[in-house]
Amino acid sequence: MDKKRNSSLSGNKYHPTHFSHPKAHFYTPLYTPLYTPLYTPLYTPPLYTPLYTLYTPYPLYRPPYRPPYRPPYRPNKMSNNLSSIKARFGIVGNSALLDAALETATRVSPTDLTVLITGESGVGKEVFSKIIHALSARKHNEFIAVNCGAIPEGTINSELFGHEKGAFTGAAGDRKGYFETVNGGTIFLDEIAEMPLDTQSYLLRVLESGEFIRVGSSKVQKTDVRVIAATNVDLQERVRKGKFREDLFYRLNTVPIKVPALHERRDDIPLLFRKFSHDFAEKYRIQAIRLEPGAEIILMQYRWPGNIRELKNIAEQLSVLSEERNISAEYLEQRMPQLFTRNLPMLLQGEGGHQGQKNGSDFQERELLYKILFDMKNDLNDLKGLVYDLVRSNDLNMPDVSALRTLQPNYPGSSYGMSNTSDGNTPAAPKPNSPIIIGGNKPGGHFSDQETVEDEAPLAMDEIEKDAIRRALKKYNGRRKEAAEELKISERTLYRKIKQYNL
Repeated sequence: MDKKRNSSLSGNKYHPTHFSHPKAHFYTPLYTPLYTPLYTPLYTPPLYTPLYTLYTPYPLYRPPYRPPYRPPYRPNKMSNNLSSIKARFGIVGNSALLDAALETATRVSPTDLTVLITGESGVGKEVFSKIIHALSARKHNEFIAVNCGAIPEGTINSELFGHEKGAFTGAAGDRKGYFETVNGGTIFLDEIAEMPLDTQSYLLRVLESGEFIRVGSSKVQKTDVRVIAATNVDLQERVRKGKFREDLFYRLNTVPIKVPALHERRDDIPLLFRKFSHDFAEKYRIQAIRLEPGAEIILMQYRWPGNIRELKNIAEQLSVLSEERNISAEYLEQRMPQLFTRNLPMLLQGEGGHQGQKNGSDFQERELLYKILFDMKNDLNDLKGLVYDLVRSNDLNMPDVSALRTLQPNYPGSSYGMSNTSDGNTPAAPKPNSPIIIGGNKPGGHFSDQETVEDEAPLAMDEIEKDAIRRALKKYNGRRKEAAEELKISERTLYRKIKQYNL
C-alpha cells in the first residue's frame, strides 16, 4: 500500500487521469499514452508552480513521502511461551529460577550482545547457548562450542585465531581459526576462566573491534561473531587474584544468565528422573522404572553435586541393575548409600571479607592440622585404655566420673581441696569415692597437704606440625612421597614445610 501511495499517481482522485467510471480500466490503454506526456511536466520543477496555478481548475494533492513501514523492536514472541521453548530443546522443569533464566535468554537472543552464562558444572549451560543461537538472526549460520580448559595453553591462540605457514614448529600450512570459520555465526566459549591471560587480551580485541591477527601474521582481519561465554567458577574472585582480566570480565558480562543448580529446584528432580528413565527404557525397549514416594523424598533431599549429569547416571544405573520396576527407599539405601550422605556447605571467607574459596596451601595446612588433632585424639583414647587396664589389674577403686566433672580449678581464692574454715589452711576431709593411691614419694606413703605442680607450656601449632612431619619422615626413612601420603598433603606442601622448619 505504501509503495502504491509513493510511486503511483493514479490513486489520486484529483489527478486528471483518474476516472470514476465503473469501466475505467477498459479505457486505460487509450488515455495513458495521451495524458501521460501532457501531465508529467506538471509535477516536475520548474513548471510545477505556474502550470498548477494557470491550468488546474481544482487543487492538486500530492501526499508527502513516507518511509517504508518498519515494525518497532519487540522481544522474541517465544519469550511469552516458555513451554514451547522447553519442548523444543528438551528442557524439563517448572522452577521459577529456571523460567527466569530462559526468559532472559529469549529476550537477549534477537540482539548481538555478549552473554555470560554462570552455574555449577552439569547444569546445562551449553543448552542455553544453543537456545540463544537458535532464536537469533544468526540461526542459519554456524554454531561452534569450544572448551577453553581442554585446549593446551600453547595452541589455544592457533585454535581460536588461526596461524600462518611456518608460524611455529609443525605449522605445515595456513589454518583458519574458529573466529574466522564461524564468521557471521555464534561461538560458545566454555570454561572461559581457564583461558590464558595472553589469549584474553586477543579475545578482548575481538569483542571491542572485531579484529584479530593470525599467529605468525601481520595482517589484521575482521570477523563478525557473537560470543557466548560460560564458567562454573566466580570470575570476580579470579579478577581479584589477578588470574582474569577485569576489562574482559565487564566486556563479557553484558548480559549475565545464572543457571540454577539442581539442589535449587528440588521439585523438578522427580520430573527429570522420570524423563531419563523413560528415555532409557524407550532406547533399549524395556519397562521404565518408577519411584515410590519415599524414594522421591530421598532424591529430593540429596544435594546432587554433579547436578543433572549425576541424576541421569543414577536413573540409567537403576534402570539396568534393578530387577524391580518400582524403586523403594530401602532399595536405594542398599544399592546407593551415597544418596544418604549430607554434605553440608561451609562458608569460607576470602581476602577482604568476601566470600570465596581458600587457596590450596591453606586447605592443605588445615588438613594437616586435622590429621594431627585426630592423632592426638587416638593417643588420648589409648592412654585412657591403659589407665583403665592398670586400675583393673591392681584392683584400684575409681572415683565417680560425675564428681570429677564438677570439680573446680585450683586457683587463688577457690575452695578446691580446702575446708571452708576461716583460716583456709585446714585440709578437707577425703571423699568416700576418692581413689586409693598405693605408695608415695614420702615415708609412710603420704603426700603433703599442698604441692606445687609445674605445668609444661602448651606446644604451639608450628611445633606440632614440625613433630608430625619429623615422625612421618622417620617412619618412611626420608621418603617424602610416602610421608606426604601419610600426612594427607601434597609433596609440594611437604617440601615447603621441610624448608620452613629446617628439617
